[in-house]
Amino acid sequence: MIKQLSVFVENEVGSLAGVTAVLKENKINLKAAASFDTPEFGIMRIVVDQPEEAKAVLIQEGFVVKISEVIGVELVDQPGDLDRVLHIIADAGLCVNYIYSFVLRENNAPVMIFHVNQLKMAEEVLKNNNVKVVNQ
Repeated sequence: MIKQLSVFVENEVGSLAGVTAVLKENKINLKAAASFDTPEFGIMRIVVDQPEEAKAVLIQEGFVVKISEVIGVELVDQPGDLDRVLHIIADAGLCVNYIYSFVLRENNAPVMIFHVNQLKMAEEVLKNNNVKVVNQ
């Protein structure tokens, strides 16, 4: 499992840069990021090398932060592999809430972050189907 931070930000100029500035100042490496907006606020979902430290310094700077677990899945860099993994999850009766890409790893294999309704079951199903699950 991977720890993901959800940082709630204002829908205004520079709000995402405010998050990344705090991470930079505290020497926390950002490995994945995705942002989603609602009419009232934005949510920046991030994976970092020091999730607990990142949460603490972001809260100290006034951000609202939540840590949750997600699954990192290493894909084969070929057409259709994401489709294969999504069908494994769907065939197990699991719901994918959202996905986003992770920074490429040393072996250049693409990694996707998945948030599903039953994380432990999804991890087990993926491993049983020879899908490589990665950790923080």
